[in-house]
Amino acid sequence: MAFPSGLRALNYRDFRLFFTGQLISLVGTWMQSVGQAWLVLELTNSAFKLGLIGTLQFGPVLLFSFVAGVIADRVPKRRLIIGTQTALMLQAFALSALAWTGHVQYWHVAVLAWLYGCANSLDMPTRQSFIVEMVGRESLMNAIALNSAMFNGARIVGPAAAGLLVARYGVAPAFLLNGVSFLAVIVALFAIRAEGLPEAHRGTSVVQDITTGVRYAMGTPLVMLILGLLSAVSLFVLNYNVLVPLLARDVLGLGAQGFGLLMAALGLGAVAGALALATLGSRRPRLVVLIAAGVVTSATTLSLAAIRHYWPAAVGLALIGFSQIVFLASCNSTLQVTVPDRLRGRIMSIYAFVFVGVTPIGSLLIGSMAEVFGVSAAFAAGGGLGLLCVLTLILWWVRGPGRRSEKLP
Repeated sequence: MAFPSGLRALNYRDFRLFFTGQLISLVGTWMQSVGQAWLVLELTNSAFKLGLIGTLQFGPVLLFSFVAGVIADRVPKRRLIIGTQTALMLQAFALSALAWTGHVQYWHVAVLAWLYGCANSLDMPTRQSFIVEMVGRESLMNAIALNSAMFNGARIVGPAAAGLLVARYGVAPAFLLNGVSFLAVIVALFAIRAEGLPEAHRGTSVVQDITTGVRYAMGTPLVMLILGLLSAVSLFVLNYNVLVPLLARDVLGLGAQGFGLLMAALGLGAVAGALALATLGSRRPRLVVLIAAGVVTSATTLSLAAIRHYWPAAVGLALIGFSQIVFLASCNSTLQVTVPDRLRGRIMSIYAFVFVGVTPIGSLLIGSMAEVFGVSAAFAAGGGLGLLCVLTLILWWVRGPGRRSEKLP
């Protein structure tokens, strides 16, 4: 049976297996994300320490992503992803065991967050660059959009389920279920036929390979614009793992269940945005759509500084989810369609460096600001600075490279 055009990437057997396994696994990942944030607040009652966990969890991407991109371009991608997913599964089981026995301490969470980040720094660029191996360039944008819909569909189910589970049974079951959920994606990866084999190695060193990727990125104006927009939004705006639990608890007076529902609202908007992208066909998203999505994400985050009630907060987060996923998926697909195949792993490692790698800095900055000045001030600063940077980059583009190459269509 053939799938309709909006779901055409699912016509590929390997992608169907990958999609199904990832969907199950990501529900568990989002459950752990909610459980971990709530556990840290219970252990420390500190916004700063919650932000520090984000720094530790995403810091390895900042340190290792360039090397990870070279590895992704040199080894069979499917086997590498099996290894990283197994490491992430073991991390979840360790956190579950500590929480279940009642011996968990803040430093345990911190060390395990760092180990999670180490595995994720290798997993992200490899997984992103493996998608094209399963569907080809023709269906790449549709596959990325469906991947985003799947990721954010899990964001709806996972946090909502975790909120109910944590409120009733504590955080340990959320971590255990996440560990079990990794079995689905590992089994799927063993069944996938595509290997993601690299091109023949040319005898260059790791440093030379990294330099080639960075030189290409810096010498291509469109790639520079995308990475600049992504870095600004990731640094100042995409800190919801720190801000949403604080918004739920300190501003709206909600418990774990309310926190989970707010995260689900963010995911619901993101699914709607991803499905909207999936209907665009195989063409690259228009640059004006990408930029507008970055503006809306930043401006809506700024507006949450004034929110004091649950429903306006849920609506605002849903709008952020929609615009955020249009922005991120458009950045991802534009980069993958633009870059040559031999550099895809390295360029996607730069994407991971910018998207996830600067998050530790943003998490620490926004967490510290919330600790000192309050949650509303942190929303205002993050959204305001993100909006200022996006507008500055738009001005640079239309006055420079945009005149000579691709104008805003």
